[in-house]
Amino acid sequence: MLAAGAISMVPYSATAQNAEETKAEKPVSVEPQIRTRDMTGTFGGQRISYRATIGETVLKSDDGKPEAVIVTTGYVKQPRDSSRPVFFLFNGGPGSGSVWLQMGAFGPKRVAIPSDARDDGAPPYPLLDNPDSLLDVADLVFIDPPGTGFSYLTDGTDPKKYYGLEPDAEAVAKVIRLWLNDNGRWNSPKYLGGESYGTTRTAMVARKLEGETYNDVGLNGLILISTILDFAGREPTPGNEMAYVVTLPNMAAAAYYHGKVQAPSVEAIAEEARRFAIGPFATALLKGQDLPDAERAAVRAELSRLTGLSEQYLDNADLRVTDQRFYKELLRDRGLTIGRLDSRYTGRDFDNAGETPDNDPSFYGIDAGYTAAINSWARETLGFETTREYQSIGSDPGRNWQWSLGSGSGRNAYLNVAPFIGQAMRQNSQLRLFNAQGYYDFATPFFGAEYSLKRTGIPQDRVEFHYYDAGHMMYVRDEDRAKLSRDIREFIRGR
Repeated sequence: MLAAGAISMVPYSATAQNAEETKAEKPVSVEPQIRTRDMTGTFGGQRISYRATIGETVLKSDDGKPEAVIVTTGYVKQPRDSSRPVFFLFNGGPGSGSVWLQMGAFGPKRVAIPSDARDDGAPPYPLLDNPDSLLDVADLVFIDPPGTGFSYLTDGTDPKKYYGLEPDAEAVAKVIRLWLNDNGRWNSPKYLGGESYGTTRTAMVARKLEGETYNDVGLNGLILISTILDFAGREPTPGNEMAYVVTLPNMAAAAYYHGKVQAPSVEAIAEEARRFAIGPFATALLKGQDLPDAERAAVRAELSRLTGLSEQYLDNADLRVTDQRFYKELLRDRGLTIGRLDSRYTGRDFDNAGETPDNDPSFYGIDAGYTAAINSWARETLGFETTREYQSIGSDPGRNWQWSLGSGSGRNAYLNVAPFIGQAMRQNSQLRLFNAQGYYDFATPFFGAEYSLKRTGIPQDRVEFHYYDAGHMMYVRDEDRAKLSRDIREFIRGR
């Protein structure tokens, strides 16, 4: 009986074990949270009724397992009009949430921070109506890619599936297609754009939507703000002379702003620096140690005139001053450093003897206000409920980012995504491009953007360049936020 009893227990135990395994393997469901509020505001001089929706989109693996939860915040004019343009926006990093463009430039509310390059101080930070929002000309959808804002990867998801040039673009393209499905907007005019790495993402997503994976989402316009497409132009690796060429006009603009050089205007000094950078300066750098003494002296003198740095310092640097050194050296005689994101900002380091600054005063000068604003707006006004912290600049994506582009690794690792924009424009005869740059932005130099977008393969008759008297986030300056809004509004209306 004991033996029979033991034998009779075997199939029961196996069945129970199988049930437990099945239960363990069943994908954990994620119920997406969606919150809506109906609101009104005045934008571009028009009184608009709109619906604000903050919601989660769940992306799943092939076997149905939730892998990424992506939060979008949409503002759609009411009653809904499918003939209106829809503008999809995101920020950069990689790892940055859309807080900057949403609460600083184009959302219906904005955070009030000083417009004159001063520190934003301590809370409370006023949340104001934003008449510069683009809601009068387009519905707006702000996307926080995985690992940014409130968006996240589920437990067990391999970061390599979402953190990288290719997988990030594919995820954002999926979110856009799902939003078009859910909102009945496939035949609406569509604009895509971002800031900083968001411009890189724009090129990658445009390729996913128009030129590669899906090939079925036509775009009307690409809007690039503080553009970075050719990454070699920003890396002062020994031997990469273009890094010094593309940042020279920024140095001249910063020197002009802080009174270190004289010129009729920032536009004038920037143009002088462009011509010198691509001409005598580039020639001198490419000659290397074959550069004749007389030519070196002439180049050094003009470089000093344009940058405000002494000829002795330039000689010590062999004419090649990195941006980090420039931040520290330009105003060393005043005991100040200048900002990377916006060189109008100044800061004080622990001491004045270092070679590079302790931190970026143009970032710590504004970050607290933006973070407070997005949390207050999303949680308290729109009613989004989460225990997660909003990642304005998340560390996980950047730490895990895959920068390779298909076969572009090893000896072929030259990262330039501008050709994807050219491909999209050549395959879509009505696709136009808007490029916005701040004169005081070292993170994504304006001359680097020009260099990227004026190269072979990009139809120049459909490219617009616009410039602003601020830095990376030019909209922190009130006059430039209004100008940026007017310029993009005109661009969208001009389709």
